[in-house]
Amino acid sequence: MSPSIEQSVVARLISDAPHSLAVPVILRYRDTDPLAVRMVFPPEACLNDTGVTWTFARSLLDAGLRAPSGDGDVHIWPCGRVQTMVELRSPEGVALLQFDTATLRRFLVHAYAAVPAAAESSAMDIERALAALLGEARG
Repeated sequence: MSPSIEQSVVARLISDAPHSLAVPVILRYRDTDPLAVRMVFPPEACLNDTGVTWTFARSLLDAGLRAPSGDGDVHIWPCGRVQTMVELRSPEGVALLQFDTATLRRFLVHAYAAVPAAAESSAMDIERALAALLGEARG
């Protein structure tokens, strides 16, 4: 069985409302996809009552804890010493989430213990990754 890291956290959804809203999030890492992390939002945290998963580079999360990082749909930056902001952009809109930096660091420590950064490419199953990318079943 391959190592899988899963950590439940609570983020704060930042909006123009007077108070932020607590949002449950599951942070997920699998050694079978060593370059990626996932933020899983359960159905109750989503507008359309279906769960949503955002997948992005583990290195983006790591870099975003220290300095503004990202392009495209995911941007991450430190907000003071103890908070980290994650901005998720889609055609439906933008979500701005605030996380405790210590929680994200703890998750990354476990992810890097499972697959060190220098070993990411050797841990990848290129054939499986290409099949997943192309939506093909592997026989």
